[in-house]
Amino acid sequence: MTRLFAGTPFDIPPTCDLCGQKETECNCTPQQKAEAEAKQQREADRLPPEKQTARVRLDRRKGGRTVTLVEGLTSRANDLPDLLGKLQSACGAGGTVKKTDDLIELQGDHMERVRQKLGEIGYRLKK
Repeated sequence: MTRLFAGTPFDIPPTCDLCGQKETECNCTPQQKAEAEAKQQREADRLPPEKQTARVRLDRRKGGRTVTLVEGLTSRANDLPDLLGKLQSACGAGGTVKKTDDLIELQGDHMERVRQKLGEIGYRLKK
């Protein structure tokens, strides 16, 4: 052994996190690497549902329409579109995510179903 770190973990050449090949042989584009790093950062920012409190309330819109609102969950700590999909399938209703307000809206009065589904997922609920 003539090299200082020969045979140690420090002797292993660095590899790409995406493809697993050596960095000298990697074919990943800088855009792919940036997207993977952004996804990894989003996952690191996520909080488990047990550490978050959701507020569910009803709101009346013009024309007498009722909307169920879920507040208190930030888009940085949650995947709000995925959560909206779960709530929509549980309620059988349409809805949307207001990213600027970190708000989930469901069409109709589904307060009890939304509370039940959020409780099953593990969110704390505020009355």
